[in-house]
Amino acid sequence: MSQTDSSSRGEQRVDTWLWAARFFKTRSLAVTALSQGKIRINGQDCRKPAKVLRVGDQLDIERDEAHWVIEVRGLARQRGPASVAQTLYSETAESQQARQIAAAQRQQTRELNPTLHKPDPHTRALLRALRGKPA
Repeated sequence: MSQTDSSSRGEQRVDTWLWAARFFKTRSLAVTALSQGKIRINGQDCRKPAKVLRVGDQLDIERDEAHWVIEVRGLARQRGPASVAQTLYSETAESQQARQIAAAQRQQTRELNPTLHKPDPHTRALLRALRGKPA
């Protein structure tokens, strides 16, 4: 079955859709996420990249610290610009809110623990001066 045949019937492999929708930079990364159980289709684990995806399916996608719950709105034969990729899915309101809360928590953690960051050039110069090392 060719890609043209499957897209004309409203179906697409999940790995190619994740790549086309720009959730992963390469199909290889999408396949790895699938094999690790980071993707669920309609609430069921999906560990095979050839699993068929249809318009209307719900995906749970975990990548690093981010988690999306989306509904598939369209299929794409090839990867296009980000503006086109965003039309392939819609994210649930709960998912958007949860991601915003998580981002705010990460920002707050960074602000409360400034030692976790590399010092900027001015601060590095001050630290070298405190240690008595030449600049």
